[in-house]
This record gives sequence, C-alpha cells and structure tokens, in this order.
Amino acid sequence: MLLFFLLPIATLAITSLESGDFISGFDFTWNFGNYSRGFNLYSEQYLHAVEYGGSATIVALLVAYPAAYWIAFHAGPRKSSYLLAVLLPFFVSFVIRTLAWETILSDNGVLFGPLKSLNLLPNDFRVLATPVAVTGGLAYTFFPFMLLPVYASLEKIDRGLVEAAQDLFASKFEVFRRVIFPLSVPGVFAGVLLTGIPAVADYVNQDLLGGVGTTMVGRVIETQFEVNINYPLAAALAFVFMLGLLATLIIYQRIFGTEQIMGG
Repeated sequence: MLLFFLLPIATLAITSLESGDFISGFDFTWNFGNYSRGFNLYSEQYLHAVEYGGSATIVALLVAYPAAYWIAFHAGPRKSSYLLAVLLPFFVSFVIRTLAWETILSDNGVLFGPLKSLNLLPNDFRVLATPVAVTGGLAYTFFPFMLLPVYASLEKIDRGLVEAAQDLFASKFEVFRRVIFPLSVPGVFAGVLLTGIPAVADYVNQDLLGGVGTTMVGRVIETQFEVNINYPLAAALAFVFMLGLLATLIIYQRIFGTEQIMGG
C-alpha cells in the first residue's frame, strides 16, 4: 500500500502544486492555482466523464442483471458455456473491439449504409461522434465487470429461500423484490464500482467513437501529460478527479447500505 498506492498519490499531490515548464523545469511553489485553472478550463469535460460513465454503468446494469439472472436460475448445467459465450469476445483487445464498433457505426457503414440507401433513415442521420456512441461503447467495454459480480451474487443465493417464499404464496415479482434482489445487492454494488470507475476515466472509446464535443477529462489529462507536458496541471486535474471519485464512492456506500447488508 505504501509503495504502490500512497507514494504515487503523494507524488501526484506534490506535482500538482508545482510551477514552471518543461524547458526551464518545475519547482514546488504551493501553486494551488493549478486546481482552479484546471477546473475552470475543463469543467465541461468533467461533466462529460460523469455523464457518459454514469449512463454506461446504468446501461450495463440493465443488460447484465437479466442476463446474469437467467444464467444463474435457468441455464442449468450449461451455465459455464453461456458465461464463456458472453466473455469470449472480450478475449480480444478492447481497442480492436472499439475499432470494430467504429466501423459498424460509421455513417455509411454496414449498419446504417443499407438503411440509408433504402430511405429508411435520412442521409444526415449519424450515431458516430455522438454521446450515444460513447455511452454505448463504454457500456459494451466494461459489460463483463458488471455481469460477473452480479452473477456470482445470484449464484450464491440459497434456492431454499426462493422455494420457501413460493410456498408462502408469494408471486414471482414478490419473490424477486423481497428475496432475490436484496440478496444480490452486494454483487450489484461491486459491479457498479468495477464498471463505473474505469468508465468515467476511459478515453479510448471517446477518441474512437466520439467527437470534439464529447471529450472526457481522461483525454484532457492524457494530453496535458504526454502532449503539452504540463505536469502540474495534469496532476491537478487527475487529483481532483480521484478525490471526486472517492467522495462519490463514500456517498454511494452510505446510501446503498452495503455495510449493513454484508454484515447481516
């Protein structure tokens, strides 16, 4: 923890308070102006990260939960085969898969080209370089991180509890609402964290599927580090981003009540 977590964070915090440039060098000057400057310049990119990453997490949950539920309760002895079928595409590099989606979603690609030629879509219709494409790409990229913990949580549910609820004349909806879903909450909690945190920080999907108006703060940080070589500003942007994620995590944990659920 000291070597691989606390030391890098301390280094990042120190760098964020430096002044100077790459030519003359950087000096530690307690320059808190990097924080206000970064937030004022790139507040829109912060909002994009929260918007697209949060939307992608919700989409992934809405798709992954029914899939995990069906595999856990109805797939029978073929559970492993279905899980493998879901995960098999993710053995390929996510950059290659994102490039494939860029080709599929292009204005005159294999999906929209024929529809436009049949006049089923207007010629100016497009999905690529829009928030929809970025959100969909993020949801697809991090889908396994949602599916697996939810499935593991559903698989561990004692089927005797489900049968007992049915014996007490509970409807299928009541069984799900009062037995299955509450017991799967730890998996949902873990899936949201494992999906949401990398989704808001991702910039590859935004680069390949988005446009100028969909830039996320992850791309800004990468550009400041590697292109502009403005280490203090980049470190300040990253530090604010990390603190924002940490605060959101604490609030989410308090609201979700996972400690009481897991402890009980």
